[in-house]
Amino acid sequence: MKFQFPTNNIPRWCARTSVLGALALSAAIPAAAAAKTTPPPSPLYWGAHIGPQFTGEQAPWDYKAVEDFEQVTKKKVSIVAFSSPFAECDDSNCVLSRFPTTPLENVREHGGIPFFSWNTSNGGGSNQPAFRLSKFINGAYDAHIREFAETSREWGHPYFLRFDWEMNGFWFPWSEGVNGNKSGQFVAAWRHIHDIFTSVGATNATWVWCPNVDFNRKLVPLKGLYPGDEYVDWTCLDGFNWGDTANSAGWQNFNQVFHSTYLRVLAIAPHKPMLIGEVASDDRGGSKAKWIRNLLNIVPSRYRKIRGLIWYDERDQGMHWPIESSRSSANAFAKGIARSVYQSNRYADFESSGPIPAPSW
Repeated sequence: MKFQFPTNNIPRWCARTSVLGALALSAAIPAAAAAKTTPPPSPLYWGAHIGPQFTGEQAPWDYKAVEDFEQVTKKKVSIVAFSSPFAECDDSNCVLSRFPTTPLENVREHGGIPFFSWNTSNGGGSNQPAFRLSKFINGAYDAHIREFAETSREWGHPYFLRFDWEMNGFWFPWSEGVNGNKSGQFVAAWRHIHDIFTSVGATNATWVWCPNVDFNRKLVPLKGLYPGDEYVDWTCLDGFNWGDTANSAGWQNFNQVFHSTYLRVLAIAPHKPMLIGEVASDDRGGSKAKWIRNLLNIVPSRYRKIRGLIWYDERDQGMHWPIESSRSSANAFAKGIARSVYQSNRYADFESSGPIPAPSW
């Protein structure tokens, strides 16, 4: 569904006044000219979070999963997304996760740009006292973060770092209002960790600030969670059409899911390029194929600050997110992504002296 722009309706009797009619005509001419000179869509990076359903292991730890996904999309990705927690824990101890050089290199060797999501948790639920934001602010993990950042610098190639995403929610332990975290601590922790990366020269990380969509304004307000322009390189949004499933808002098109939060992010950081970090639709309650067609058509033309799009192609929480869940969905995605506006894997030799720029023709 396209945006519905407000119009200034002129009463019928005004048409009888020749002066007002002439004014209306003169106003319409520049508007028509502006419509004709609307610039074409700018190119976007595109890719996916690819689950273990193809090979038994997530991409890009196993890069064949990416290649299998590309058999469905009929086009090679320019971004491969994956994630890692700060630590892996069992009942007795935690092992701090190391910088993921191998999967990052896997993506780069195949012409993509890595989109790495790193979070201050052990991958469990929202209650993790060992990983409260105050621990990071007070320096409890500085030595490990410094080692992590130094390895990033040594690897040396550009990658997106989506850090502690969906912070405006309540389901992750780095969100304010859960896990003993207090107001203001998210920004303080982000800046502290970012400063460590900067201090060791790990400038190859492009920092991505990625809240969840909040179309009904029930989550933590975004303004107090933004670390500042000097600490953020790209903004981002995650959002899903959950369809007619339990505890959902019902079938929603892309505009209904994203539009209001998109505008709030633009108000906070108007000069930053934006990514969609996670997006997908279930297939219960409407046409998933139609939803995908709408998504891939409307983003380049109507959401012009969005310069990257990442589909969430994982089986998660019993939802039918993968595009290969039906032939019609897969075909719709392949047809939409075939447009030249969605960039393919031409980034094997890509380097950047600063944050990753938006793609260009």
